[in-house]
Amino acid sequence: MAKTLFYGILAALFFSTTFLLNRVISLDGGHWVWTAVLRYGFVLAFLAVGLLLTGHVRLILAAVRIFREHVWFWTFTGSIGVGVFYSTICFSAAYAPSWVIAATWQSTILITPLLLLAFGRKVPMTGFAFALLVFAGVLLINVEHASETSLEMALLGAIPALVSAIAYPIGNQLVWEARMGERFKKFIPHIDDPELDNSFCKILVLTFGSVPFWLMLLLVTWPPAPSDSQYMNTAVIALCSGVIAYSLFLLARQRARNSFEITAVDATQAFEAVFTLAGELLLAGGALPSAGGWLGVALIVVGVMSYSLRQRHTAPASSGAAAAE
Repeated sequence: MAKTLFYGILAALFFSTTFLLNRVISLDGGHWVWTAVLRYGFVLAFLAVGLLLTGHVRLILAAVRIFREHVWFWTFTGSIGVGVFYSTICFSAAYAPSWVIAATWQSTILITPLLLLAFGRKVPMTGFAFALLVFAGVLLINVEHASETSLEMALLGAIPALVSAIAYPIGNQLVWEARMGERFKKFIPHIDDPELDNSFCKILVLTFGSVPFWLMLLLVTWPPAPSDSQYMNTAVIALCSGVIAYSLFLLARQRARNSFEITAVDATQAFEAVFTLAGELLLAGGALPSAGGWLGVALIVVGVMSYSLRQRHTAPASSGAAAAE
């Protein structure tokens, strides 16, 4: 379990570049739609080139095959887990500091156990209690932000980040159910292709599925052309967050053996708030949080660590999450 959590925390470090650079792009006048679209365009490019150069063409072909076999499922899942998730994060960057958005996004830790319950999975009450502790930290941070700006600005920063926090675990859980679960067969196809266990293959398939969402978003908003700096920053985000971080996170989630461990892996993403705050202070010269903000960050860290400590006293499951019920 310790190694699984380490992968999750390392993913959080690379994910934090998203919040930092999205804010930089927004302050430079870059449109949020291009920030989102370009990131996943670069993700496809980086993965395709990387897999070709390392002789893993089979993964590209497998991703295309898996997508074509279940095109509607992947379009739906990719639109939610990639499209809605990331477009709302980019929108928030125009209205709130990066560390506030990163902290607000940790609402996903409370949403995850609720989502697992909705999918018929058993969730230990201790795990739910730790999630509430983390969510309390999120609330404290947003109360501080609301006191320093207008209510409208605070809501425009917080509500889209909350929507993103809901969309992300939904997308991930749909993938998990398709690969590992046996319920909801009428709605979720059972995909037993072993190539789907590869993180890069998953990213490719999900990104393929998000393409219709991005095209529709561009047609609806018709944003002005991106600048050279926006191209560069989104490329860095794509590499650090879209490829490295997401691969690490999917690997950690794949190693999860039961509902508690799935929730614990998702909880490690709370460290994004800590890493983003440190990055904003060191790289962007951001203002230090007040006592309420620091308390909020502390609650998030304590909540995450509580998952790890509690897991030491939990007997390991014999198989996957479905068998752990």
